[in-house]
Amino acid sequence: MAEFDRTMQFSEKLKSSFFNRSHTLHSSSMDSPMKPYFRSSLNRMDSVKKYYNSPFETMKSASNSIKGKVKQLCNIFEGGKSPPTPAEGSHHQIQSKLKSAKSFASDFRIPSIRLPGTEDRIVVYLTSLRGIRRTYEDCYAVRIIFRGFRVWVDERDISMDSAYKKELQSVFGEKNVSLPQVFIRGKHVGGAEVIKQLFEAGELMKILEGFPIQEPGFVCEGCGDVRFVPCMTCSGSKKVFDEDEHVLKRCLDCNENGLTRCPECAS
Repeated sequence: MAEFDRTMQFSEKLKSSFFNRSHTLHSSSMDSPMKPYFRSSLNRMDSVKKYYNSPFETMKSASNSIKGKVKQLCNIFEGGKSPPTPAEGSHHQIQSKLKSAKSFASDFRIPSIRLPGTEDRIVVYLTSLRGIRRTYEDCYAVRIIFRGFRVWVDERDISMDSAYKKELQSVFGEKNVSLPQVFIRGKHVGGAEVIKQLFEAGELMKILEGFPIQEPGFVCEGCGDVRFVPCMTCSGSKKVFDEDEHVLKRCLDCNENGLTRCPECAS
């Protein structure tokens, strides 16, 4: 009986020691290894939040500083004159163009540079070559403006006939004359900028009153609105055969390109 009691006490000691060790292992495994893990993970999350939040915070601070500087500048220049708005600026430009156009229209009757023999027509000296882009664009713009009014224009292309260049130089008395140049009723009007200003101000319509109006889409059948045709005498070769002397001579009816003025639209 005493031996049975000793065995029971020994078994109870074993149970208590086993449960105590399991408890200590469980508590130590949960307390000591896991706590540093959770603490490190929390620290990493905090660092990540700080990393992603820091650029936004710096941007906010930068924007706030910029706004503050803008307010300071506004306060400094508040007493000065405010710059004109785009609408006001465009209005002033239109008004200045109108004034210049009206002044030019009032001075249109004053004789200055004149082109004799053209009192009944509109003459435009231009070029169809695209050697100088700005010059070609100005010539094209003037042509389009006049064609919009459907009035007949005596277009004198200096690239098609060098005689027109000499004629223009003799009128101005200068060798270097910019293109295009417009003459209306024999009086010199100006270049592309003047025509554009008159057109935008509505004064060009008044100046062109009295000229005959062509049909919409009218195109000369003889030259296709080129104003030149091949010479009928030499067929554009610039040479004719002299039967008396039996030699080839220079054709006197065409220009240096073997062309003549269109008899239907440019006579």
